[in-house]
Amino acid sequence: MNSATLQTPISQRYLALDVLRGLTIAFMIIVNTPGSWEVMYSPLAHASWHGFTPTDLVFPTFLFVVGNAMSFAMKRLAEMPSKEFYRKVFKRAFLIFAIGWLLNAFPFFDYSESGDLVFINLLEVRLFGVLQRIAVCYLLAALILYWGGIRLGWIFSIVALVAYWPILYFFGESGDPYSLTGNAAIKLDLALIGAERMYTGEGIAFDPEGLLSSLTATVNVILGFIVGKMIQIKGNTLDTIKRLIGFGIVLMILAYVWDLAFPINKKIWTSPYVLLTVSWDLFLLAGLIWSIEIRNWKGWTYFFEVFGRNPLILYVASGIVISIFSIIPIGDQNLKNLIYAAAFTSWLSPKMASFLFSVSYMLLIWAIGYWMDRRKIYIKV
Repeated sequence: MNSATLQTPISQRYLALDVLRGLTIAFMIIVNTPGSWEVMYSPLAHASWHGFTPTDLVFPTFLFVVGNAMSFAMKRLAEMPSKEFYRKVFKRAFLIFAIGWLLNAFPFFDYSESGDLVFINLLEVRLFGVLQRIAVCYLLAALILYWGGIRLGWIFSIVALVAYWPILYFFGESGDPYSLTGNAAIKLDLALIGAERMYTGEGIAFDPEGLLSSLTATVNVILGFIVGKMIQIKGNTLDTIKRLIGFGIVLMILAYVWDLAFPINKKIWTSPYVLLTVSWDLFLLAGLIWSIEIRNWKGWTYFFEVFGRNPLILYVASGIVISIFSIIPIGDQNLKNLIYAAAFTSWLSPKMASFLFSVSYMLLIWAIGYWMDRRKIYIKV
């Protein structure tokens, strides 16, 4: 690749973005599908509350990538008549939200204590989740950027991050506003959504993808958009990489300084958590641009491109397939547990068995993606 090529502004998606998206999906499947939730290597688990692990980077990176992709699509969307723009973005957000909600409900039935098959009450299905947050943040970011471009995107991002701190502090429980039970986010969700439609994985009704924290999560999308536009203008150059790394260092320093008073916390999506995750995304993107776009090392990228070409459907498939494995009875256990016991725990240590099961499952989903890619099947919403 010559220097003239490196200076050419980018008008189409760049391979580094597809690889980052695919890498994110692959890692998301691994951390979402351990052999056992009881035995996991600590980097593959979320921080119990305050703090940060590699797993805590996965979801915000996907939001950042959504914003990156929007930086290519927004020009076409902005050229549409206003009515068509609103129809398109609201429809897309609704479909993604609905798919996420239906995924929460799948397989739509359960077994009673007596062993009878009973259909679940759809009114008590968890309302929010990963795809639902993507839908909400995509919609908010698209509207903000459509109304005011990058300037309004910066204004919203700064205001949202700064304002979220006093919102949690003053509307949370006095003396413990950032705790699981005392934060303002759980209070709002309980009031507007109801405990029966909230996540209970923390032992109580608390949704880490709830309403209030969607404000700060939207900043991950907007900053992904701004970075994508910058790369399109500056091109895949060493100067671009220096800018990404420099901005990343500044955000990381700010995150850890802010953490002294406002803890880094994924589950309530605090403002320093946003800064920290975006800083890591900038480092990752800089490394991918350097290796793929500048050094032209592309022999390893196809594996992740497979995930990146059908991200939504493969994420959905990863939730559906493991659910099917878990409801197919085999003797006194289910298919998933049978495979896990026979192929993994029978000869591996507990943590390694759990890890290799998740990697093997990710490879199974990759095989589905590979089959789709070979047949040019690309499903987009």
